Amino acid sequence: MLLDSEDCQLVLVDYQSRLMPAMAESTFVLANALRLARFAEAFGVPLWGTEQAPDKLGENPAEWRGMCRQTLVKNSFSACADGLTHLLRPPVRGKQNSQQGGEQRGNARSLPKHLQKAVPPPLPEVPSRNTVVLAGCEAHVCLMQTALDLLEEEFDVWVVTDACSSRTERNRDAAFDRLAANGAELVTTEMVAFEWLRDAHHEAFRSVQALIR
Repeated sequence: MLLDSEDCQLVLVDYQSRLMPAMAESTFVLANALRLARFAEAFGVPLWGTEQAPDKLGENPAEWRGMCRQTLVKNSFSACADGLTHLLRPPVRGKQNSQQGGEQRGNARSLPKHLQKAVPPPLPEVPSRNTVVLAGCEAHVCLMQTALDLLEEEFDVWVVTDACSSRTERNRDAAFDRLAANGAELVTTEMVAFEWLRDAHHEAFRSVQALIR
């Protein structure tokens, strides 16, 4: 199974200014996270960010913070506990509005015609993107807990290993082992890019190639 850009969303977890200096290989990890953000921009993949207590740990890098549809400020280690699931899978509103419209029409028919109000058409349903490409820090805390909760919510979770870090490699690697055992796919930054491309004739090929070199 390969990644499909049209089914993906990208979430970058807690690359915060006061946290990153303590992370293993922080320069390398930050560079790959920025590449992922640029890839998402090139392919039209929705990008989301999270920040853990930014008043204490600072904000994510400005280079991609402005590209995010939203940066979720959280206090829970799992971003899902503070609302990430609802951002990634918003409630389907079309059916709800249709049902409400039916109730309104029923009530309206009992009124004289001059008091009946026009019923607005239902809102379109939000297309579902069920694959979450996830990277962040610390791998064994916020990244892992968010990924496990997303798996519980029946998302397909792909963790970008070379864009993740912890203060120690042992903690980072233990997180990868546990995530793989629970059904997450482990990939690298370049794997994501080339699976989204699929073909050297893709219109984004040159821009992706420039980011990788």
